[in-house]
Amino acid sequence: MPVVLCISGATIQRNCWKVVLLRRKMAPMSDHSNHQPSYFRVLGVDPAAEGPTGYGVLETDGRDCRVIHYGAFRVATKRQKVSPAAVLHDVHQLLCQLLEEFKPQAMAVESVFTALNMRTALRLAEVRGVVLLAAEQHNIEVRSYSPREVKACIAGYGHADKHQMQMMVRALLNMQETPEPTHAADALAIGLCYLQARQLEQRFGVSRKQGDSLRRVPVARARSQASSEATITCSPRIPSSR
Repeated sequence: MPVVLCISGATIQRNCWKVVLLRRKMAPMSDHSNHQPSYFRVLGVDPAAEGPTGYGVLETDGRDCRVIHYGAFRVATKRQKVSPAAVLHDVHQLLCQLLEEFKPQAMAVESVFTALNMRTALRLAEVRGVVLLAAEQHNIEVRSYSPREVKACIAGYGHADKHQMQMMVRALLNMQETPEPTHAADALAIGLCYLQARQLEQRFGVSRKQGDSLRRVPVARARSQASSEATITCSPRIPSSR
């Protein structure tokens, strides 16, 4: 634009500049006024054969993660003696209520581990069965993780004890208090493990089959690179709650 030396010309030039600034300021308001952040919810479940069944609902926007709800459910001993299937019925009913109330997009469950007591392992498998049934009835994706896999992902050590897991869950989720009981903390850890695996799939192209550990689809060199990056980013990538 040519330079105008007269006073009137300068006045016109300033007025035009103000109009341009006004248009640039109003444009983003119309473009982003209807923008809504997308959130993803996961329900972590720690099934138990005889003790309480832990549960925890987590929500993330892709960067931060926060706790929505958590706790532990235990069927009264008297009711268990009256009806052997009372635990299965009540756990299924609880999970259906959680799925309908919080509407998570996925569920993460702890898998059956090798137990010395075969009777305990069979009971745990029965509880897992009703957990998977509730997810199927509500059309929810389910993934299972072994206890060692969850501990390695959250605490960086596959043999971490209950107290260490509670402290790591509290730190990763920036909670004001330690999650109690330990079954609830384990459920939150399982949910965090799912979110970490989901983040790896989206960022590095990692795929995971049900019952398998994380694996890289392309060549072996890229597979080793993904596994090393997965070890580095397993716990620190979900910083704190909003």
